[in-house]
Amino acid sequence: MGVAATDLRRAVAFYELLGFRFPPFGDDEEHVEAEAGPGAQLMIDGAAMMTGLLGEPPRPGNLAVFATRLTTPAEVDAVAGRVRAAGHAVVTEPWDAPWGQRYATVADPDGHRIDLYAPLGS
Repeated sequence: MGVAATDLRRAVAFYELLGFRFPPFGDDEEHVEAEAGPGAQLMIDGAAMMTGLLGEPPRPGNLAVFATRLTTPAEVDAVAGRVRAAGHAVVTEPWDAPWGQRYATVADPDGHRIDLYAPLGS
């Protein structure tokens, strides 16, 4: 999965709150890939580079760009809490969904939404 970021360092700091880890990168970098994450491969591209490739600026939608499966319902609450404490948006507070998962939605600094979930009873 990939997202575009207007500030790579700010985006990396946000995604590290979700459990992704990144290698060191320089100030002139326009692309960085996570070394490890919660069951997903994440690539972040500079918005300027993506504008050049797409011919228009990238825009976040009103749906999640991806979902991250966490281990326990408590972890969903903890990650949403870290996101909030760092000053980022929690779009949908953690809740127990009728399909048997603890669910929340957060937004990265550029507005891309990410669902957090874990099976209930885990």
